[in-house]
Amino acid sequence: MSFEEFKTEVEAGRFPTELSAPLQALWHEARSDWAGAHTCVQEDGSAAAAWVHAYLHRREGDAGNAAYWYARAGRPVASGPLEAEWAAIARELLKG
Repeated sequence: MSFEEFKTEVEAGRFPTELSAPLQALWHEARSDWAGAHTCVQEDGSAAAAWVHAYLHRREGDAGNAAYWYARAGRPVASGPLEAEWAAIARELLKG
């Protein structure tokens, strides 16, 4: 699935069951379902899930928890616009 197709699925409210848990979490977050997004990545031990987990805690304003998850993901703590980070994560995960 391309990034543009993913965005279309989000905007249409069509849940992409065939995608990974981290991408499903991004779908939920974009649909204003933070709790659903968090559930998707909470038990996933992958670096991708940790990256999305970090983004989610940054989105909620919990910088300390976000920093922990960025470290688990092997990523620097993000500081740019949240929307740009969401897109960057989605683009990279969709490549995989």
